[in-house]
Amino acid sequence: MRANKNSNPYDGGRARPGPRLPVVEPLASANASASNISHAAGHKNMQQLIQLRWIAVIGQITTIATASILLGVQLPMPAMLNVLACLIAFNVASILRWQENQVVSNSELLLALTVDIASLTAQLYLSGGATNPFVFLYLLHVILGAVLLETWSTWTIVLVTCACIAGLALFSEPLQLPQDHALGIFSLYVQGVLLCFILDAALLVIFINRIMQNMRSSAAALSDMRQRAAEEEHIVRMGLLASGAAHELGTPLATLAVILGDWKRMPEFKGNPVLLEEIAEMQTQLQRCKSIVSGILMSAGEARGESSTATTLNTFLDEVVAEWRVGRPVLAFELENRIAIDVPVVSDSTLKQMICNVLDNALEASPEWLRMEASIEGGMLVLQVTDNGPGFAPAILAQLGKPYNSSKGRPGGGLGLFLVLNVARTLGGEVTATNREQGGARVRLTLPLSAIEIKTEQQTT
Repeated sequence: MRANKNSNPYDGGRARPGPRLPVVEPLASANASASNISHAAGHKNMQQLIQLRWIAVIGQITTIATASILLGVQLPMPAMLNVLACLIAFNVASILRWQENQVVSNSELLLALTVDIASLTAQLYLSGGATNPFVFLYLLHVILGAVLLETWSTWTIVLVTCACIAGLALFSEPLQLPQDHALGIFSLYVQGVLLCFILDAALLVIFINRIMQNMRSSAAALSDMRQRAAEEEHIVRMGLLASGAAHELGTPLATLAVILGDWKRMPEFKGNPVLLEEIAEMQTQLQRCKSIVSGILMSAGEARGESSTATTLNTFLDEVVAEWRVGRPVLAFELENRIAIDVPVVSDSTLKQMICNVLDNALEASPEWLRMEASIEGGMLVLQVTDNGPGFAPAILAQLGKPYNSSKGRPGGGLGLFLVLNVARTLGGEVTATNREQGGARVRLTLPLSAIEIKTEQQTT
């Protein structure tokens, strides 16, 4: 009696799932990456302020020594050295703190700049106040605040510096310098202003360039992160489409299996060996289609009565190669397995499909000869597929793993390596491709063995 053609063998109860590959979560991954990039940029900017503070310490020591020893300017040395000691202590404390804590907030950057302004104000108060030519160093802090801080914090720096300059003009004692402005550049005051301008300009060029480089690096990292999130979202959409298509294909495949089984038992076909052979080949190919559908559903966690199974690494690789060679018109295929110690691993359909995708791409470029090498290097499973085809175009290598990055000129081209790259990246591995000097291409797939290895009781204790 013929079975119901509308039944779907892929629907029904779900078995207890086995070990699975990691699930890609584009939104959570993107948010975490953006937060890490922001923290890294803030930490680098704080390091720039610490370096600038050391330059300020050296500059103050040099200026105090020059003014008092060479120029004979009377300065309150003990008080100025005390301010200098406090600035050194604050910078040492900053180094210790930011070695332990990598997260730097806007308020902490504001506090660091405010301490620098307070130190400069104290030194200017002790050395002439607003009449000191180095009063223009306040501009350095205002510009750094405009680059590093949020808007409200920048205006806070502006108000603080204005208040400091006003306070210095009201309360500090003028610096006793000779009234020699008519001497032009030979005037001591004019020389101080010129030196202050040179310091301002040099420090701004150096540190603004560094800070902008940090920002450009952060922007590039954010752009890469957004691109990766978009690619992972693309994978999720493709996975949903594949899962839906697999469900839809289940019914017609089951119907075809029933019809072929009935044909094989019919007298019209039983007496014809040629037709029986063709029916057997059709059943083989149909079984292969059903296995592919089962693999898609198993990857989505929806396979009926199936789950990822435990096996060993060498057995897994042998099975993948044997399944791949069925129906593939490769003339010469070499497998060099250099894995000496076999380890228990998870046999997962997603990993199988990833390896088969690499082999399929190589076969399309080189149907006469393929070679796959397997080894374990430093806890990493290394699979290397080599062909003698035309190799990769430079534009393809430059955009390796991008969706639809292909020279095949057909719809959907380039998705194979795109999926391979993202599955490997999800597992913590990587995929690289190069062209061989003697012709052909080489694709190297590297995966951490811990991502697929099954830990035994001895390993976990």
